[in-house]
Amino acid sequence: MKKFGKKLLAVACTSALMASAIGCSNTGNAADTGSAGGGAGGASSDITIGVSIWSSTDVLGSQCKKVVDKAAGALGVKTQWVDQGHVSEQVTASVETLCAAGCQGIIICNSADSEMTSAINTCDEYGVYIAQFFRIISEKNSPEVYKTACNSKYYVGAVHEDEVTNGYTLVNLLIENGDRNIGLEAWTVGDATFQARWEGYQKAVDEWNAANPDDQVTMSEPVYANTSSEEGAAAAMSLYNSMPGMDALIVAGGGGDPLVGSIGAFDNAGLTGQIDVVSTDFLDDLADQLKSGGMYAESGGHFCDPLFAFLMVYNAVQGNYVKEEGTFGYEILFPYIYVSSPEDYSNYEEYFVNADPYTDEEIVTMAGYSFDDLNKAASELSIDDVIARHQ
Repeated sequence: MKKFGKKLLAVACTSALMASAIGCSNTGNAADTGSAGGGAGGASSDITIGVSIWSSTDVLGSQCKKVVDKAAGALGVKTQWVDQGHVSEQVTASVETLCAAGCQGIIICNSADSEMTSAINTCDEYGVYIAQFFRIISEKNSPEVYKTACNSKYYVGAVHEDEVTNGYTLVNLLIENGDRNIGLEAWTVGDATFQARWEGYQKAVDEWNAANPDDQVTMSEPVYANTSSEEGAAAAMSLYNSMPGMDALIVAGGGGDPLVGSIGAFDNAGLTGQIDVVSTDFLDDLADQLKSGGMYAESGGHFCDPLFAFLMVYNAVQGNYVKEEGTFGYEILFPYIYVSSPEDYSNYEEYFVNADPYTDEEIVTMAGYSFDDLNKAASELSIDDVIARHQ
């Protein structure tokens, strides 16, 4: 029999919906253009940093946009956004668009390592600095792409999470709860972040099965939902109908919309509370979903990765961060943020969602950090840290 105690684990993030908007912004509106004000003042007013993202309007993407545009406003920098839907051709085209538009730097959430060869070569051609967020090129799986990054003076580095541990922890939450037949819903074939999460999911399943031969866990092959709620709903029901006894569903990511569709499909089928749904994207109504049984646990949804990638590129443009020739560049491994009680979630919502985790003054201060100090600031970001700074 399952234990339905609500454990919420929130760690770090990923991907999502397709749109096709491009614009300059300093206020959070993708259509706004013009120079930014405040913060660092005129010294940065001629800098434009482009953002290539799956979607700037879904649950996670809109939070990313809010915090990056806040930083741009504080530093007197312009931003230009391209939504590329994690479609490979659009990912590579977005870099060309941003370079041609005159950006001095770009931060990108690509969908596959292979796209970064074209992205880096384009940036080399234009002399534009580029850093990844929510992503890092795999030296093991993509050695040639990794070499391209090492050989580029304009590839700055990456801000990402330990996605294997993310997936491993998430599946162990399900196993500890008594779930044994787990459906797996992914978003894009070949996405490096999903591949790492999947490795963690499978590691947890394999370890349990090796230790418990009479109590085996089954996990499906991934069904891909892309980044839409409609496809999320279809994927969830396809898994349910094809897996007799399915008692849990992992929605691996996709920015939030596939999760919304999956939860909605189960609700419409009268299955809310019967299948433990876990994901790596926060929802706007997560507290309500946890109470109703629509969600069982959460292990993701953090949105400060692009802020730190933005600050890395900002410093590279100004000549403050210069990577050693032939090296990969700067890397920030973003920490997990744990939410394990209603009180913790309330604090997360208050200090990360309803308010910004950093003030304008704090962002300006961090923009002046050495990389080691910036990396340290990222590694220390937690709910308790934000509460302590803002009280």
